[in-house]
Amino acid sequence: MTQDGTTHVIFEPLDFIARLAALVPKPRVNLTRFHGVFAPNSRYRGRVTRDMQGRGGQHPTRRDPEEPTPAERRAAMTWAQRLTRVFGIDIETCAACGGAVRIIACIEDAEVIEKILTHLDAKAAEPQAPRRPPCRAPPRGGLFD
Repeated sequence: MTQDGTTHVIFEPLDFIARLAALVPKPRVNLTRFHGVFAPNSRYRGRVTRDMQGRGGQHPTRRDPEEPTPAERRAAMTWAQRLTRVFGIDIETCAACGGAVRIIACIEDAEVIEKILTHLDAKAAEPQAPRRPPCRAPPRGGLFD
């Protein structure tokens, strides 16, 4: 509800799309901009950020051998790490038992993906033979004995 009491607005389809498109940001533009000490070129940024990134960052001269270097910290994440970070989907843990899952392949070739999906669709479409009921022991006497 606006100040004048308007609760609904009716648009023509083209006007609605134009207003909606105005809200979409331009490609490759950061939506978060930092100013002051958090600005990318601030000489104090390294002092106030956790990873000491920036022009004023003072890195210790002696480094723990297990601690990653700044270049290793900024290295690209795997797609599994990105899924976990962005969407909260942990594909490296089994949903049934909680054990570790090993990723054996990352298929990116469109032709190979198409072949796999076509095969799975064909396999799902095949009629399955009716399953027999499970075997069981013969009935024990007692009703007519």
